[in-house]
Amino acid sequence: MSGPLAGMRLIEGSAFVAAPLGGMTLAQLGADVIRFDQIGGGPDHQRWPLADDGQSLFWAGMNKGKRSILLDLRSARGAELATALVTAPGEDAGMFLTNFPPRGWLDPDALRSRRPDLIMLVLAGNADGTSEVDYTVNAAAGWPAATGPRDAGGPVNNLLPAWDLAAGMHAAVGLLAAERRRRLTGAGTVVELALSDVAFAMTANLGRIAAAQLGQPDPPQDGNYLYGAYGVDFGLADGRRIMLVGLTGRQWSAIRKVTGLGDALDAAGAAAAVDLRDEGERFRARDVITAVLAPWFAARTLAQVQEQLRGTGVAYGPYRSFSQLVGEEPRVIDSPLFAAREHPGVGSYLMNGSPLRFGPDDARHVRRAPQLGEHTDEVLVEVLGFSDAEVGRLHDDGVVA
Repeated sequence: MSGPLAGMRLIEGSAFVAAPLGGMTLAQLGADVIRFDQIGGGPDHQRWPLADDGQSLFWAGMNKGKRSILLDLRSARGAELATALVTAPGEDAGMFLTNFPPRGWLDPDALRSRRPDLIMLVLAGNADGTSEVDYTVNAAAGWPAATGPRDAGGPVNNLLPAWDLAAGMHAAVGLLAAERRRRLTGAGTVVELALSDVAFAMTANLGRIAAAQLGQPDPPQDGNYLYGAYGVDFGLADGRRIMLVGLTGRQWSAIRKVTGLGDALDAAGAAAAVDLRDEGERFRARDVITAVLAPWFAARTLAQVQEQLRGTGVAYGPYRSFSQLVGEEPRVIDSPLFAAREHPGVGSYLMNGSPLRFGPDDARHVRRAPQLGEHTDEVLVEVLGFSDAEVGRLHDDGVVA
């Protein structure tokens, strides 16, 4: 292992998005992250999308760079092995990340009785420990009511699990903060993190809770318009679409210059009695602006628009499918963030390392996800000190796989 977290060991018992992402974030920075699963696989080991051979590409995407061990967690012996892994000695060990209910052998007090300086991060749906998932939290946080076309007639969900992603990042930060605290004081910590707390905190950070409490009206569903500043999508001559944003004064000036429509925009603004130099006024006049700009974009292909906008300071992005993303986006195809790696049974495809860069000479370490149980024997020998004969007996007894 190499990277800024080389030498750190984290045990992970998790499923789905947020907790696995937290562990993978540390693994891609060099930590030795050992994931344990029930023999046969956890609840997310066959989550879509799937490869042709039935392997979960979702699971592979969320567990890159980790080691995998399979245990019969329903047996006392398997639970004891998991406990031993979590509480194994070592200055850089004794760290545990989970989103499983903290009861039975997972009870924090029981684990801390074995290692008082244990760092354990417990991710739950709600702060009271009850269940929640990204899509139910998102519904409660107000965002679907402001998402979708003007004539949607009801809330529109977002496919991206934004709160899971934010919670995963919070989990990684929480573990590193607790590890620093332990280095300074010697004290272990049970860190509690709730998915709904992350969602509501981020909603507040974006000003939505303050605006509502101060009596401002809820933002309406407004299609692809950016809220509070000018930004919307345009159709192009070849059937493609782009998102154009004039958020800052510089971006707005660049749009006027590139399109050559400055005078027409000024005239439209004057007719609507708005000053288009002001960000908020551009938002209020968004339909007027769009009517002026739309013909310019409709007369050009994506290639022509990209050529004319390149290097001008205009903020834009072409709409793409996932297939178009991997077929034409240089920030993926030609980026050192990605490298082609072979996944056993699936084939070779682009995998990513950590987006973080620690200086110009920092190498991106791109590693595939393990296969289920790939490192069972290795971990039992290396971490718990078992002999080959002891490992063999555990296999024979069905405790490990």
